[in-house]
Amino acid sequence: MGVADPFSVARAAGLELVRTSEGLTLTDGTMELRADFGRMLPRLKQGRLQQELLVKAARTKGIEQPWAIDATAGFGEDSLLLAAAGFTVDLYEQDCVIAALLKDALDRAADDPALATAAAHMRLHAGEDSIAGLRHAAELIGRGELTAPDVVYLDPMFPERNKSAAVKKKFQLLHHLEQPCADEEALVEAALAPHPRKVVIKRPVKGPLLAGVKPSYQLAGKAVRYDVLVPPRP
Repeated sequence: MGVADPFSVARAAGLELVRTSEGLTLTDGTMELRADFGRMLPRLKQGRLQQELLVKAARTKGIEQPWAIDATAGFGEDSLLLAAAGFTVDLYEQDCVIAALLKDALDRAADDPALATAAAHMRLHAGEDSIAGLRHAAELIGRGELTAPDVVYLDPMFPERNKSAAVKKKFQLLHHLEQPCADEEALVEAALAPHPRKVVIKRPVKGPLLAGVKPSYQLAGKAVRYDVLVPPRP
C-alpha cells in the first residue's frame, strides 16, 4: 500500500500545505508551521551537544558507529541531536503530512554546510508504522540478517504534554493530524523486540511512566526526563 498524499490529507483536515521560500509550510490560513533544523544549530555545538540529556541517555560506550531508531520522529529535532552526536538514525513518522514537513527540512539541511553531515546520517521512513517496522527489524535480527540497534527512542504524544501557551499555539495545527499514542504497551513491546542495548523514552519531568514500565534509570531536567530501559542482552 502506497503512502497517502500529504497535500490531500492536509486539505481533508481543514489545513493546507504550501511551498514557500522558507520551506514547506502547514497552515490553517492564520497560523503557520514548518520543520526547520536551523534553530537547532546552537545546540549542535560540540561542548553543548555532549551536555544534552538525550545524548547522555542514548550514549553507548565502546560503539564507534551507533545505530538508533527513532520510532516517533515528529519534526526530527531529537534525531538531529543524535545524528550530530555520531548516531546513524532511522526516523519513523507515520503521519504523512508531518513526514512531508520533516522530509522538506532534511532536504534543506542537506544543502546547509552546518547541518549536512548530521542530516546525512538521518534516514526517514515516511508514512511507515514504527511498530510494524520494529517488529520487522526483530524478525531480520532473529534470522541473522540484521544487527540489533543500539538505541530505540520513543517520544510519544500524549494529552498531558505541551501545556504552555506558546507550545500550544505552535503545535495546535498538528493536533488536527496526529493523535496521542493509543497503545503504549504495543509501542514499548515493539521497541524491545529488536533487542536494543537500551530504549530511551522522553517524558514530561513529572509525567507518568510509559505503559507503566519501570525504567532501569532516569535522567531528569527542568521540563523533561528520559526513562532508560536496559534489557538483558540475548
